[in-house]
Amino acid sequence: MKRNHKVYLRITIFLMLLYIGLLFVLYLSEHADSAATIRSFGDACWYSLVTLTTVGYGDLTPVTPLGHAVGAVFLLLSAGIMMTLFGAVISFVTSEGLPFFLLGLQRKKNWYYFADYGIEAGTLAENICKEDSDAIIIFGEKKNDQMEFPDYPCLFISASPARIVAHKKNSGTRCKIFFMKENDIGVNIRAANLHTLPVEVYARTTNGRDSLSGNISFFHSYDCCARQYWRSRPLCSSENTIVIIGFGNYGRCILERAILTNIISVDQHVAYHIFGDASVFLAMHSHLHETFSMNRESETMDSLIFHDDLWEQCAGLLERADRIIICTDDEPDGWNIFWRLNSYYKIHGQIHLRSSQKAPGVSFFGANEDIYTPNQIMRTALNKAAVAINDLFRRSVSYPTLSWDDLDAIHRESKISAADHILMKIRILLHDETLTEITPAIIKAANAEYVKNKKSDSMRDMYRRLDHSRWLRFYTFYNWTYGPARDDFARQHPMLCPYEELNAEQKRERDAAWELLSCLATDTFL
Repeated sequence: MKRNHKVYLRITIFLMLLYIGLLFVLYLSEHADSAATIRSFGDACWYSLVTLTTVGYGDLTPVTPLGHAVGAVFLLLSAGIMMTLFGAVISFVTSEGLPFFLLGLQRKKNWYYFADYGIEAGTLAENICKEDSDAIIIFGEKKNDQMEFPDYPCLFISASPARIVAHKKNSGTRCKIFFMKENDIGVNIRAANLHTLPVEVYARTTNGRDSLSGNISFFHSYDCCARQYWRSRPLCSSENTIVIIGFGNYGRCILERAILTNIISVDQHVAYHIFGDASVFLAMHSHLHETFSMNRESETMDSLIFHDDLWEQCAGLLERADRIIICTDDEPDGWNIFWRLNSYYKIHGQIHLRSSQKAPGVSFFGANEDIYTPNQIMRTALNKAAVAINDLFRRSVSYPTLSWDDLDAIHRESKISAADHILMKIRILLHDETLTEITPAIIKAANAEYVKNKKSDSMRDMYRRLDHSRWLRFYTFYNWTYGPARDDFARQHPMLCPYEELNAEQKRERDAAWELLSCLATDTFL
């Protein structure tokens, strides 16, 4: 198609030059003759148009022999010129010409480029359009006849990210690039040299880490689903027994997020019962026993209990569970478990089912439209909050610390995890377990409560103790242990100890995650 487009363009340019030349010949041969009706270049143009279009009004006619010859040429060329021009227009409209022309008119707007069009890409693009009225959605492939055209404005252009970025010509905001297929950035030729382009890249992966590499951010749907689940259904103080059925990719991420964010009281003792093969998970996280009671319910700390037997054999546990989370990787299998639970067991708690599609009458989570959102994928607010926590931490200690850009992946993730806990902190401060959304008014109210309460030594100590518990969970989850001096290579830290053993400055370090509220409450941050 691209080669045909160039051929049409060359033929069109040649014919236009020939056409202009013939007009001049016609004008020069006619204008001096006293009997001529074609006396100006405009007359020559009008005569040529009515001749080439075969209209033939007859108001202007050549009278000289050379004029007759030019008229004959126009008559012979009329069909060829019209067909060529028609072909050029069709080529322009059906190839990349028209989409690039339309893009060129909107360079100041926000461009979002998707390497391919699919369910995940289409869902994210639709959610972007809902939140950004200046969004220009670009799918980097040609639309075929089998594709349904989306309900939102978009362009299908078979072009690389580099070509799209070059066409934007550094106007407006930086272009955002999305690779929505798992690990696509490792095999897609369009991902070449993305790190050199002035763009923000978001690539779906399966490694489960939120690591950043220059201008490239990685995400994966399992973790996005887990974040969305615990944000929409946070842990409540009345819940002590939680059952997780299914421990594949989704179940593992659900538990990971619970470990890192479900800290609501210094006295909590929540028991997580997990059904599924956890051998790899336990081998990778070999120090969880330092912050959890393993395979035995405790009255003083949270417990992780991994079951080798079938969930069907644990009717008593299912009946007393405060919530049951069905999160099998195989969605039909999850639905089967859901119906069996409701049909054969006396369930008093909540049942939450992972479903990629909305299911009326069912307490579901993980629908595509909830997972593939700008907030989940780009995480602009979360990352910004993590940077703010690091700045607050640096100002609170007397020893040298690293800026955000100098932090390695694990310590960036530590700050992101702290920022992820802010909803829990707000619920604790406002004593409102119905809150699932954070608004400017709610943040300001929570900050005012914190400022008031921290004047009490006992309340400040409780806040610090709570965040130290969260901090301990994070580092033991990543297999850090206690050491007399910090050693990142050996994964040792002197603060991996009970709160009572911390010195005064170490206890003050726990304030940074709470002081984040004061940053979030400012109009400039919001």
